[in-house]
Amino acid sequence: MDHMAGPRQLRRLLDSVLTVGSDLDLHTVLNTIIATAVELVDAQYGALGVLDETGTRLSDFITVGVDEADRQRIGHLPEGHGILGLLIVTPEPIRLPDLSEHPASFGFPPHHPPMTSFLGVPIAVRGKVFGNLYFCDKRGGDVFTDVDQELAVGLASAAGISIENARLHARVADLATLEDRERIARDLHDTVIQRLFAVGLSLQATLRFVADTTAVTRITAAIDDLDTTVRDVRSAIFELHTARVPGRSVRQELVQLVSESARGLGFDPLLRFNGPIDSALDDAVADELFAVTREALTNVAKHANARAVEVSIEVRNRWLSVQVTDDGIGCEPEPEPESGSGSGRGVSNLRARALRMGGTFEINRSNPSGTELYWKVPLS
Repeated sequence: MDHMAGPRQLRRLLDSVLTVGSDLDLHTVLNTIIATAVELVDAQYGALGVLDETGTRLSDFITVGVDEADRQRIGHLPEGHGILGLLIVTPEPIRLPDLSEHPASFGFPPHHPPMTSFLGVPIAVRGKVFGNLYFCDKRGGDVFTDVDQELAVGLASAAGISIENARLHARVADLATLEDRERIARDLHDTVIQRLFAVGLSLQATLRFVADTTAVTRITAAIDDLDTTVRDVRSAIFELHTARVPGRSVRQELVQLVSESARGLGFDPLLRFNGPIDSALDDAVADELFAVTREALTNVAKHANARAVEVSIEVRNRWLSVQVTDDGIGCEPEPEPESGSGSGRGVSNLRARALRMGGTFEINRSNPSGTELYWKVPLS
């Protein structure tokens, strides 16, 4: 067996390096890296695990070789235990002929495809570990070789540069949009809101000339909708004025999260904001908000048989509230979790998150059908 990469393999590495450096969107770059790496080392399965800010666990896990149906059956993505955790603790390449024979083997969850040979390589960005490349099952039934490891390490180095380029591009783009944000905010306030107010006042004045009760009901509903729209626009204006650069946009991440939930629901939920969502939440509270919103929408997708869902996120008077309303079959009352039972699952998990932060949680049947979930916590 050769212990050095030959000309053909080096050409493949060069092509791979050029491929992972061809885009500047971070999400696209990460997906391209793992897809390219799997082809480079002839692996049946691959994953790119991204470390969280503490560098002690995985916050994202992008896979190749496992289809969406299998991923759904497997359930929760790995956080960095067992063999995967070895690279987190000691960021050096690892190569194993059989995963199950290693003393740190953590086993696989139910419905996970069987995997044998393993290769793991860290990715560093500006000297700090960003994440890890994981490969399983060399095609043809062989084990991963010295050359495979050499190629993976080379690609990981190029990947680190591509990731840093994508990050810098995002920061430059954010800075470039600051002026546009201010202009859009002014236009929304000076033009859109004023016109909405004028239409609302005109409709209210028209009501006294309308005798038909059905028409009155419809006009009143339209006025209420205009009031809601004005609140939404005002919230958007506030966020445009207070956008943080650089930094995460909680609003944008929530939009993406709710959009992704459409796959399980079969339709797009309605998402509303009120208050300084971006500027009022620190990262810890934002992470709780994402978890609660994801859990609530997952519950609707699994149990409600709903045709419409509305998610309202509000920050007011130093409180954060989440309201999720659906038109499904309704909920059955759930008993309070027993003392010491932990966070539990589903609704119990939502209640536990609220109580842990000094907040409240309620879930009730809606009238005439459906469920209304209300989660509220104080902001420090």
